[in-house]
Amino acid sequence: MSGSGPEGPQPGSEEKEAGLQEAEQDWAAAKAFYDNLVIKRPRPPKPQHAITVAVSSRALFDLVEERVQPLLHTSLQKYVEYQQNNENVTLKPGPAFHFVKALEHVNARLLELYPDDEERFDIVLMTNNHAQVGVRLINSINHYGLTIERFCMTGGKSPIGYLTAYLTNLYLSADSEKVQEAIEAGIASATMFTANQDVAYSDTQLRVAFDGDAVLFSDESEQIVKEQGLDRFFEHEQLNENKPLAQGPLKGFLEDLGKLQKKFYAKNERLNCPIRTFLVTARSAASSGARVLKTLRSWGLEIDEALFLAGAPKGPILVKIRPHIFFDDQMFHIEGAQKLGTIAAHVPYGIAQKYHKTA
Repeated sequence: MSGSGPEGPQPGSEEKEAGLQEAEQDWAAAKAFYDNLVIKRPRPPKPQHAITVAVSSRALFDLVEERVQPLLHTSLQKYVEYQQNNENVTLKPGPAFHFVKALEHVNARLLELYPDDEERFDIVLMTNNHAQVGVRLINSINHYGLTIERFCMTGGKSPIGYLTAYLTNLYLSADSEKVQEAIEAGIASATMFTANQDVAYSDTQLRVAFDGDAVLFSDESEQIVKEQGLDRFFEHEQLNENKPLAQGPLKGFLEDLGKLQKKFYAKNERLNCPIRTFLVTARSAASSGARVLKTLRSWGLEIDEALFLAGAPKGPILVKIRPHIFFDDQMFHIEGAQKLGTIAAHVPYGIAQKYHKTA
């Protein structure tokens, strides 16, 4: 035999297999223990099966006032003392709050249709807050009826190293530096921004809007726009219409949403599916839209609505969609969405970041 390398088990493979078997046994023992407990709250799914969304405390709750007003020019000890003294004061919702609520609604529907299935969202609170602040966070989570059982509180250290250990599919934070660090580690991530207006969000359907280039797709086409202009971009897209775009940082999360949608379709719930996805792109449909749609088709992914704006502002369209979250790589789109009441999430990926930093 040639070209296949040495036969037999590779070095360390037996130890790895033994470790996996031990982990499975530990999980089975823990599950057996909890299965004997009578509780009303749904238990977290097994991490290997879950779609894990890690959310920082400042994304889930509004902690701006908590940090600035009573704690200005004070120490960490004073901050912790303040939070302990206010443990029973409920924190206000932050920019990721309505998104998390919508994820939990999807979970509830999935449990109705598939009571023994563990392929659903698992929300993890991933924060560099001090552990002593945890009681107030727990009280606020319980006040709003959120199901968040897994916490990671790092006491001032960056939590990014734990994202892989938690098998994170999406990380949302209000800290742009941590989000950048996570993106560079290959984890789908975005910086959350609060909307400047209050709007009503759907209680029965998770609505997620994505930009295309440098979000769902790579930034290869944006590079041509920035460096060679629109005419060259249109020419390039038409020449490469049948060549799929490379994937971007949020492609995996769209795949996760698509998998869950198909579970509802399998139960004849297509018309009542609690997940709806939107592509909101500055591309022109006639000049550069075909490659986008063919790329999604080649990936086996469906998008419920595709809106090609040909450079027009995205804010007014997003007002009509009212997504729980809108992902974009360019800050001027984020700011435009904010002004009109959309909760936006900045994905710091691709060539647009270079131009944003040097502008």
